Amino acid sequence: MNVTNTFLKYVTIDTESDAHSTQTPSTSKQFDLANVLVEEMKSLGIEDAYVDTYGIVYGTIASNVDTPCDTIGFIAHMDTSPDMSGKNIKPRIIEQYDGNEIVLNEALDIRMDATMFDNLNDHVGQDLIVTDGTTLLGADDKAGIAEIMCMCAYVMEHDIPHGTIKIAFTPDEEVGRGTDHFDVEAFGADYAYTVDGSDIESIDYENFNAASALIDIQGSSIHPGDAKHKMVNASELAMEFHSLLPTKDHPALTQGYEGFNHLTYVQGECEAAKMEYIIRNHDTNLFAKQKEDFMLIADFLNKKYGSNTITLSIEDSYANMADLVRTKIEIVEKVEEAMKQLGMNPKNTPIRGGTDGARLTYAGLLCPNIGTGGFNFHGKYEFISIQSMEKIVKLLVKIVENNTI
Repeated sequence: MNVTNTFLKYVTIDTESDAHSTQTPSTSKQFDLANVLVEEMKSLGIEDAYVDTYGIVYGTIASNVDTPCDTIGFIAHMDTSPDMSGKNIKPRIIEQYDGNEIVLNEALDIRMDATMFDNLNDHVGQDLIVTDGTTLLGADDKAGIAEIMCMCAYVMEHDIPHGTIKIAFTPDEEVGRGTDHFDVEAFGADYAYTVDGSDIESIDYENFNAASALIDIQGSSIHPGDAKHKMVNASELAMEFHSLLPTKDHPALTQGYEGFNHLTYVQGECEAAKMEYIIRNHDTNLFAKQKEDFMLIADFLNKKYGSNTITLSIEDSYANMADLVRTKIEIVEKVEEAMKQLGMNPKNTPIRGGTDGARLTYAGLLCPNIGTGGFNFHGKYEFISIQSMEKIVKLLVKIVENNTI
């Protein structure tokens, strides 16, 4: 299997998830890719490959050695973010990127360059896959799927000595439900790696603590000509609520270990309004303080405008897996050693987000993350390096090979 062709095939399949859907998976079209993957896995000789009723694809490559080996899992997600359309993706390859401006869509005057995204400087001379400026690309995480599939193909076609390898592809990671129905016990891996994210030389095991906040605001709509001391404009209260949050806790002003509150949805009229936020922080105490800020603001506005004006609900999504992974840090060191053998320079980078691996770690399956080589996810400026994808395939093969030593 060729990782570029495999990736380009997968991105043509629309798998956008939907945070407001109540079905599982959140969009039935995710089964379109799941069914393709099952057929491909079976064609490689992964005879037990199947997709379950929840849209999760599972498969096993049985050990071909007599010595005891760890059972290693590799996991990626099939859905793309609902932040931008994943339909009718028209990828284009920029061969030997020269460092200059890339015109994504001349008609719409959509361009990108290193002054906007300095990560382009790291890819001069490489072949980049980009969008046409009207959709996201889908490297998050179809690149991870393509890399895992190509690793499987290489291991089986070349009869590489290996222990048992477990494969899983999940739906709905982008809307926080990717592992809701993941059967950790049946999966049977001693530990696993998600293949997701960006930097191919980073083995990541520190992620955000995450929560979502839903705010319903009840106003009182009165004709503006007769509104004095009667009207309560819910849309204005939404703006007031937002203005009371700490201004420094904004995603556009944070990096590294700094947390944020991100307004993802707002809708309102005079009578009623609704707001949705995601809350993120690596530090558990600061994370708790951010959630407390929301509760204090809700209490303040209810005292100001009436007890039933603001209804706030906060739900935790996932937690930082760092402390649990550190109890078996050798699974991180195995990846670092494989990277060094391939001439890579391993590092650990705090994930400014979360992966299925965080929730799986707390479900009993330690699951740090390996990057895919893609950048600028969830939007029209997304790109991925072909050379990086090829390197990750080699890295996954090396991890499997080293497991027999």
